[in-house]
Amino acid sequence: MSLENTLMESLGMEVIEAQADRVALKMPVDERTHQPMGFLHGGASVALAESAASIGSYLNIDPTQQQVFGIEINANHTKSVRSGYVYGTATPLHLGKNTMVWEIKIEDKDHQLISISRCTVGVVPRKP
Repeated sequence: MSLENTLMESLGMEVIEAQADRVALKMPVDERTHQPMGFLHGGASVALAESAASIGSYLNIDPTQQQVFGIEINANHTKSVRSGYVYGTATPLHLGKNTMVWEIKIEDKDHQLISISRCTVGVVPRKP
């Protein structure tokens, strides 16, 4: 799985761990991810969350037969951050045949919660 030429690359995301039951990503808090007032943009946090859930979902399918797509995400932003990195960790709540549900916690370097999301991912047959 390549991050080249993706939103993940544009926002500077890095994969720290990618397992079927846990995905951890790192993202910088800088000019790419700031909102106009200089804080981490909530949309960047949501992009990090959905990216982690999508990678985890992909690791739970047969990619020669299936594809995954995010179909719903919600987020509660609990703390702001201006610089450094944030770390998103996704764990599955449900791994079904047609849908998967992931919880994604985004924390700062001191393990303080920045945002928490729940993402539902659809699993569909790959078209020939």
